[in-house]
Amino acid sequence: MDPDLALQLATLIRTRRWAVLATLGADGPEASHVAYAVEGAFDGVLLHLSQLAAHTRQLLAEPRASLAIGEPDDGRADPQTLARVTLFGTVEPLVRDSDDWRGAQACYLARLPESAQLFGFGDFCLFRLRPQRARLVGGFARARTFDAAALHAAGALALGG
Repeated sequence: MDPDLALQLATLIRTRRWAVLATLGADGPEASHVAYAVEGAFDGVLLHLSQLAAHTRQLLAEPRASLAIGEPDDGRADPQTLARVTLFGTVEPLVRDSDDWRGAQACYLARLPESAQLFGFGDFCLFRLRPQRARLVGGFARARTFDAAALHAAGALALGG
């Protein structure tokens, strides 16, 4: 594993909070912007979503999804040199008020404390995306696919382990 690319991948995922969630709807692929929080060494990516949203209903019907995270546009001449990563995996809803849900809620709120009020709304569900692979484009001629084990190793590296 290229440690520079692994660190770039981990830093990009950990320093952002806003991503594009791609789901499969009845008429084909759909994309929505969502907030997220990461668990551990990329063991899971937490999403807190309203059941009123089409993407939530789509995830409940078809749990395969991807999450695209990008470096912010800084005005450079060639935006294609901005780093970006797409996580691919399956999403599972967490059982409300279970120990797992409470731990995930704490992790989510540690990253996104302003969303605390949304946990009081009955239509919101907490989901965990289990990444199975990631595709990093780290700039010109810097692309790599990470399988689940390499993604976990990159997440652990960024945690100092």
